[in-house]
Formats: sequence, structure tokens, C-alpha cells
Amino acid sequence: MTRLAYIALFLVGLIAIVYALMSAGSGKASDNRLEAFARGEIEKLDFSKAGTPAASSPFYRQDGTPVTLQAYQGKVVLVNFWATWCAPCEKEMPSLGALQTARGGDRFEVVAISVDSEEDRDYAAQRLGELGASNITFHIATPEQYEIVYDSGAQGFPTTILYDEAGLEIARLAGDADWSSIEAVGFIDALLKD
Repeated sequence: MTRLAYIALFLVGLIAIVYALMSAGSGKASDNRLEAFARGEIEKLDFSKAGTPAASSPFYRQDGTPVTLQAYQGKVVLVNFWATWCAPCEKEMPSLGALQTARGGDRFEVVAISVDSEEDRDYAAQRLGELGASNITFHIATPEQYEIVYDSGAQGFPTTILYDEAGLEIARLAGDADWSSIEAVGFIDALLKD
């Protein structure tokens, strides 16, 4: 009797494995060709909000001048919400600086928006340079001016959102990543080919 129970258990397991493999193989392919490039360091990219327009809420340059994401239309933009008190934010900042060096220009730009407090504005600007990202223009959205954070749907820090030339979301990533990795640079190159 025990022998039959083992055989039955084995057959049930085998059927479950075959079913799982067939189900995985018959899944619907994604309509978004860019998802194929979301590998390695950026495999956590979320495409579920693709096509959503960029928030129109202002954020601010270091001198207090307001700016919106609409000012960047015509470029692919990587928006990164970060803070000096956020260890993962600081960890990824050097790679964002490297990505800006490698691909920044007329068609692509990294836009880093600090969510530090108003009294830490100058420190955050200084820290951006210390973290190897002095080539990224400093912007801030203090807690009193968080509309851009809320309207963009950032739920934690760091949050990175990519927008196309028309100001429509491509994808987002919650958490840190190495944006200078071969996968991330390849993803940006794929965006710029369009």
C-alpha cells in the first residue's frame, strides 16, 4: 500500500510540473517591446503605468525657481526622487551621474529631485556633487512642496520614473539600481532608438 502511495504522489507531482511548464509557456506575450530590455539591474522595472502623462506640479531649482517636467518634453527623461537621509538613494546616485555622463545630451537627461527639507537644501545640493553626480542639475521638492512626489505616484525613495519625449511614462522602478550597468545603459539606448 505504501508503495502505491509513493507512485501516486510521484504522478501527482509530475502532472503539476508539466502543467506549470505548459502554463508558463502559453502566457500572453507583452505588447511592450521595451519589457524585453528590463533585465539584470533593472529587471524590477514596472510598465503598468506606461502612457500616463507626467505630473504638471512644480519642483524647484537650487535658487528656488520653479520648473515642471513639461520643460523637458522633446527628451527622454529619467526622473529620480531621492534624499540625503536615504541610504539606497545615496548608493545609486553615482551610477545616475555615470549614466548622465554616458548618455546625457539633447535627447536624454537625468533629473534628480531631492525630497529633503528646506533647511537641508544647500546640504542636499552639496551632497549630490559629493556622490559623484555633480553633472546632474540639482532640483528639490521639500515636504511643503510634495505635490510632484504625490502626483507622480512615488511611494518610497528612491523612485525612478522614465518619460518619453512626449512626457508620457515609459516605466518606473521602486528602489535602487545600478543605472550605469550594461542593462540600464542598453535600456536607455533602446529608448533613444525610437
